[in-house]
Amino acid sequence: MKSTLALAGNQNCGKTTLFNALTGSNQHVGNFPGVTVEKKEGQILHHKDISLVDLPGIYSLSPYTSEEIVTRDFILKEHPKGIINIVDATNIERNLYLSLQLMELGIPMVIALNMMDEVRASGNHIDVKCLSQYLGVPVVPISASKGEGISELLKQVVEMVEKQEKPQRLDFCTGPVHRAIHSIAHIVEDHAERAGYPVRFAATKLVEGDQPMVEALKISENEVHIIDHIVQEMEGELGTDREAALADMRYTYIEGVCAECVFKHQETLEQVRSEKIDRILTHKYFGIPIFLGIMLVVFYLTFSVLGAPMQDFLGAAIDSGVAALSTFLTDVGVSPWLHSLLIDGVCAGVGSVLSFLPIIVLLFFFLSLLEDSGYMARVAFVMDKLLRKIGLSGRSFVPMLIGFGCSVPAIMATRTLSSDRDRKMTIVLTPFMSCSAKLPIYGMITAAFFPHHAALVMISLYVTGIVVAILSGLLLKNTIFQGDPVPFVMELPAYRMPSAQSVFLHMWEKAKDFLRKAFTIIFMASLAIWFLQSFDWSFNMVADSADSILASIGSLIAPLFAPLGFNDWRASTALITGFTAKESVVSTLTILTGAANDAQLSAILQTIFTPLSAISFLAFTILYMPCVAAFAATRREIGSMKGAVLTAAYQTGAAYLVAMAIYQIGRLIV
Repeated sequence: MKSTLALAGNQNCGKTTLFNALTGSNQHVGNFPGVTVEKKEGQILHHKDISLVDLPGIYSLSPYTSEEIVTRDFILKEHPKGIINIVDATNIERNLYLSLQLMELGIPMVIALNMMDEVRASGNHIDVKCLSQYLGVPVVPISASKGEGISELLKQVVEMVEKQEKPQRLDFCTGPVHRAIHSIAHIVEDHAERAGYPVRFAATKLVEGDQPMVEALKISENEVHIIDHIVQEMEGELGTDREAALADMRYTYIEGVCAECVFKHQETLEQVRSEKIDRILTHKYFGIPIFLGIMLVVFYLTFSVLGAPMQDFLGAAIDSGVAALSTFLTDVGVSPWLHSLLIDGVCAGVGSVLSFLPIIVLLFFFLSLLEDSGYMARVAFVMDKLLRKIGLSGRSFVPMLIGFGCSVPAIMATRTLSSDRDRKMTIVLTPFMSCSAKLPIYGMITAAFFPHHAALVMISLYVTGIVVAILSGLLLKNTIFQGDPVPFVMELPAYRMPSAQSVFLHMWEKAKDFLRKAFTIIFMASLAIWFLQSFDWSFNMVADSADSILASIGSLIAPLFAPLGFNDWRASTALITGFTAKESVVSTLTILTGAANDAQLSAILQTIFTPLSAISFLAFTILYMPCVAAFAATRREIGSMKGAVLTAAYQTGAAYLVAMAIYQIGRLIV
């Protein structure tokens, strides 16, 4: 029989790092809350009969946010054989709050006390044996990032699966809370057993006023009145509300446990260092300028100092390879149409995109350093005040930040937002953040028109997306999404040195995704584009692509873009193919122009665009609907096709208006 275990813990406590250590998996690890937005599964090393599910980080089992619902539903409905509860030893009081709730489930559990290396380095001490006795579950000290204690944890996990020993202590309450929980437990015991829920957990949730639990237990109206009366008596005795009473009960017990088992002389070195750094990086006035300055340096290094030479080298290597292949095909007498398909279609389309791989890898190298160090969590904190002005909280910045990588996981990351209003509004605005798929387009246009100002152009493009998102937020919060954003509470992790493994894993993930697109979506798109631009409606090969099927279709669309400054059918066609994947814009233009290398492509682009219309083209590219994958994610998260269509229409409409304004106003100035 295969046993399934749940890995649960607070956000940013090292859950995914431990998951990788226990399963040998290579999930990306980030040093800011909200990295895991879906559950991930893997097999425990050397134990193929035990699988481990990495659940989203949560602070409680109250179903307020999507990640809390995912975690709670999995534990309650999938009935795992055990729980590995990872606890941040440097913040043990806060982390144990979730531990007490997990123990109430009556499921076998092991606590992995993570970051013990930082506790020891600060001269602090935790009596693990004492902690285990007070909590009634095994406690194993570990350092997931350094691999310390993992073998001992594995032994405890295997023993937990085999013996199925439940937590020895479930009752942490006294006084009025104790009476309320036990009185309600007697009332709902039969209901809980029929529903398959632990009685103690069900009673505690009913004290909290958990409506999903009321519905799941199918409690009668008369029983609900009795429960409400019991809770009101408890609130009257304590002089506080039901949720505060339970929180006080748990924290009172945790304080008592920590007083006996935790010997804390000072803050950890990481926390002390973080406080000093934050005085500068989260400064009220300088926080945002510092962030923009850091990003300018990142873009300068990526697109000018390091990226440009690497891109030129790879581009030259690809051109040499294509030239050699072309010569070989000619020598062996391959038919002209097949030669054109392979060289002008596949190689031109895929090769033109591949040359941008160094830039993408470099950019995510720097972004991964910022993320893993803990700085990006500070940016969310700094941005809270600004985001509140447009009707969102700083928590929405995390999905937007992920959007700089890819819109699909960014849209999925909105599940971490507790407010449905905030979540939908963030979904609409997130695609305005410039995703990595657009980098080849930026690189292509910048190389052709602004080669000496690449970094400045890049940061201007990113800022344009942010500004449009801000203006859209102001519009939407006063129309469709009226109301106030939820309060922003976010843990600021300690600054830590990024691990080489995590950074290079992040780079590899982005490179792998880029290569997968290049050899699947862009490959197929290149074939389709080559066919449509090589044949007329009678399926005769054409000598001039202006006579092709694609030209006739593109010519119908081109007038729509005339107010934006570009009415060449090749440009409009490239934008249409960009709906499949934004990288396809580059491959399409390369195929349609017949450019043999980057220099030729730049020269031809200068006949299609002027510098002003090139800026307009870039603005439209930044803002219009990302791709079909992002559309599908939007539909799934919003929950309706109509909502997804309206979102895509709004994004594309905004792109059109902004690009037109840039071109028309620019014409008056220039």
